[in-house]
Amino acid sequence: MALFCIRRYAGEDEQEEDAEAEDRARVLLERLQQQARARQLKKQREAQPQGSEGPGGAGLSPGGEPGEGKGKRKAESEEQPSAHRHKKLKTKQQPRSPSEGRAGAEEAADGSSPTKKKKANRRKSKVQRERTEADSEEDIKQQENRDNFKNKSNKRKKADGETQGDEKGKKESSEKAEENQTTKEELPLVASGEEANCPPSSMMILGDYDAKPVQKVQPFLPQWLAQPKRVQKRIKDNLCPISDVPGIHPRLLKKLQMNGIESFFPVQAEVIPAILQSASNGYLLGRGGYRPKDICVSAPTGSGKTLSFVIPIVQVLLDRVVCHVRALVVLPTKELAQQVSKVFNIYTDGTGLKVALITGQKSFAKEQEMLVQKKVTGYCSLADIVVATPGRLTDHINQTPGFSLTQLRFLIVDEADRMIDDMHQNCLNQIVKAAFQGENDSGSNMLFQRTKPGPITAASSCSPQIPLQKLLFSATLTQDPEKLQQLDLFQPRLFTSVYSEKNRDGTEAEQDTNNKYTLPEGLLQCYVPCDLNSKPLLLLYFMLKMRFTRVLCFTNSREASHRLFLLVQAFGGVTVAEFSSRLPPNERKRTMKEFEQGKIQLLISTDATARGIDVKGVNYVINYDAPQFIRTYIHRVGRTARAGEAGVAFSLVLRIQERRFLRMLRDAGIRDIKKHPVKGNSLKPLVQQYEGALCKLEKTIKNERAQKRA
Repeated sequence: MALFCIRRYAGEDEQEEDAEAEDRARVLLERLQQQARARQLKKQREAQPQGSEGPGGAGLSPGGEPGEGKGKRKAESEEQPSAHRHKKLKTKQQPRSPSEGRAGAEEAADGSSPTKKKKANRRKSKVQRERTEADSEEDIKQQENRDNFKNKSNKRKKADGETQGDEKGKKESSEKAEENQTTKEELPLVASGEEANCPPSSMMILGDYDAKPVQKVQPFLPQWLAQPKRVQKRIKDNLCPISDVPGIHPRLLKKLQMNGIESFFPVQAEVIPAILQSASNGYLLGRGGYRPKDICVSAPTGSGKTLSFVIPIVQVLLDRVVCHVRALVVLPTKELAQQVSKVFNIYTDGTGLKVALITGQKSFAKEQEMLVQKKVTGYCSLADIVVATPGRLTDHINQTPGFSLTQLRFLIVDEADRMIDDMHQNCLNQIVKAAFQGENDSGSNMLFQRTKPGPITAASSCSPQIPLQKLLFSATLTQDPEKLQQLDLFQPRLFTSVYSEKNRDGTEAEQDTNNKYTLPEGLLQCYVPCDLNSKPLLLLYFMLKMRFTRVLCFTNSREASHRLFLLVQAFGGVTVAEFSSRLPPNERKRTMKEFEQGKIQLLISTDATARGIDVKGVNYVINYDAPQFIRTYIHRVGRTARAGEAGVAFSLVLRIQERRFLRMLRDAGIRDIKKHPVKGNSLKPLVQQYEGALCKLEKTIKNERAQKRA
């Protein structure tokens, strides 16, 4: 609580009250100063040997405190004779109490006139009464606050500087010691006689504290996040033969060999047995009759995450009798959904399992015909595994009659971090709600009706039901518990990738354990500082002079991608194509196929291809526009150096963006990026042709705008 004292100039009585308040404040400040000095002496005595004190018992040792200088010790030694003279004056005056003696010393130090002695005597008696009533610590603190405010307001009139009780005041008083030595001499001498006998006080003086190092706050993570199952990231050094992974069905082993897969990647060798173990008693119950644990996988791009959930899901569903939607895979983009659906079709061929792709590329009615069929007895499902994008899946849940998820066993969320960021669409909540909603018609399925899981009791264990297990996969899976809580995971297990390097003694040591994200092993990262006008020239320089082939170039928008495509096309000499959401699906599919076949050397794309799509044979990735977020950077550069191969990633960074870009990578634990400057003389041969291409670009854009208006 702050106390405010307002000085008003009205009459003699008010002036007397102000003078009394000043004296009262001085007395209290004097006591605090005595206690502070007593503490300092006590600290000095503890730090000194026993026989090093002066003859008076209150003098300073030769070493002194580190904070006090030689000048201060000299001044105190010179003030000893004046202290004896002051004591003789005190014995002649014979004050009634030590406080009155101290007040007299203050009066002598301030140089008050003899004509005010009567008023001073009255003030002393009032001060004595006030002091007896202000013994508690709370009153002393209030008086100290009032004294601090008074001294600040009267700082111009009072030059003694005695009213500073904290550490800052001590520094200022030591700096002004030469100027105010005559006015400050009396008060320290009066207190020095009592310093040796002053008992230690339990009162805390402002500014009198010991500096302590501030401990850095460490994030507290759940055990499954703090202690994950670590998977080796070096693919080529840690390949596992498919025959060494236990529990895989012979039919699937034959399929793997037919597709040229003889060894599993480290992520696949760890995750496939974990999923199979959770369904070892069939898909109706988990291990030991309990609900299976959810699984989260955070591994670099190109480490084989797709196959790690395709193989176990197909194996678990091999023995199914009735066709129901047992597995649902949710992916953020249409191209990624097509890729995953293609892998499922390869390994379900000849098994009787049916895979449905729902991405909106076909009409809504055709997709309904792929999902359900109406019969006399009601609707029946036509798909065991559904691969879908969030928007189209939500439409079918709400509008397709007979489409039921009540028999859903596996919910796979690929690129889970993006799905978590898009939780405002409420897609995952609608999926879980549809999976646990009750049957409207009361029939023979009431015994096996699924209810939302809760505490395990005798009643809940009587009727078996199909558990819903969630499998999350991403290269940039968040570690924010608040975001992961939205997914309502059940006792999750986390698999994450690390490096392991061999020491000199032959033992292996894990590296990069504190890094947020991991990148492919064979990736070489470089950045090129440049200006805005030289970015197109740098891209042309890489393609024409450096002879880059199979290049995937990323921009931040569809407009930038289209303009850059038109510019490179007008320049000539490079087979170029664009890939963005402005193109129809058939054209995008054809473009991607030609790029994989090597017919297109430069593919300019937006972030539509940055998420999970396995583009074969990408040698170089060029970030034409520097990514604004670290996750975008991770997924872009992850289009190359896949499956243990080598790849190079270049980022064209404006000089004003360079500092922020490097800090973003450093905060994510990425420190092996190299600077690759390009001299301006190397770009000069391209300038003349580039200016002609700019003129062509301007005409092309005008024609396109005219066509849109027409």
